[in-house]
Amino acid sequence: MNLKKSYKEELGYKKIITSRNSPLTYAEMDMLVLTKDQQFEIDEVDKEFVALVLYGQCDIYGEGFEFKAVGKRASTMEVVGAENVYVGKNTKFTIKCVSERVKVAIAKAPAPKYFKPQCIRADEIKLARFGKETFVRDVAFTFPETMESNFLYIGEYWVKNGFWASFPPHKHDVENGVEGALDEIYYYEFDKEQGFGMQMVYTADNTINEAYKIVNGDAVEIPAGYHPMAVAPGYQNYTLWIMAGPRRGLLSTSEECHKWIVK
Repeated sequence: MNLKKSYKEELGYKKIITSRNSPLTYAEMDMLVLTKDQQFEIDEVDKEFVALVLYGQCDIYGEGFEFKAVGKRASTMEVVGAENVYVGKNTKFTIKCVSERVKVAIAKAPAPKYFKPQCIRADEIKLARFGKETFVRDVAFTFPETMESNFLYIGEYWVKNGFWASFPPHKHDVENGVEGALDEIYYYEFDKEQGFGMQMVYTADNTINEAYKIVNGDAVEIPAGYHPMAVAPGYQNYTLWIMAGPRRGLLSTSEECHKWIVK
């Protein structure tokens, strides 16, 4: 089983994780890079989208809505939540670059219901700090469960050199009232070209037992299981996480044998 996809940043639109090349039920991810005044139209049937501006600025518009100069940061290494726009079911929209260059991650999922377009600005995005000691990380709740959406729930985190994230190991693959059944995609960038880390995905019964070296532009699909990650010493990491499922939110349970570390 190979749950890793790789993306090399280049101009244009690239499908990364789709319903055809992934074991995920709901979550998909594309990437778009444009230079000043370039534009790209997105029009897919029965899907909802969140366009997350990773760096640069763009206008995002369609029939009856227009959001100007979306994007606040020059780099994903800035601990600022990615400004973003939600576009609902069967709604064509255009992204136009208004800075020298813009990079946009396109999260998408099936859309049984229509919800109107929404824009989240950086000053509306809640930041928090999770963990302690060598597994502390800064977190942004970039597209939270309070926003209208069928399935999408999105955030970001930043991990310092040599530290871990998603620790203690947690999972969200069953619906039991406490834990929710949610797909997840992790997308990674590092502060240096040669930066790297490690991503694990494993289940208690070892039906999934994977470990990957992750570098700039990699993405890992998490259909089930625990998924801790670590960053190599000397490097800084940025991770975009895209979760999707019928019940949205941080609805996870930690691996029992590691819970002691947070007590």
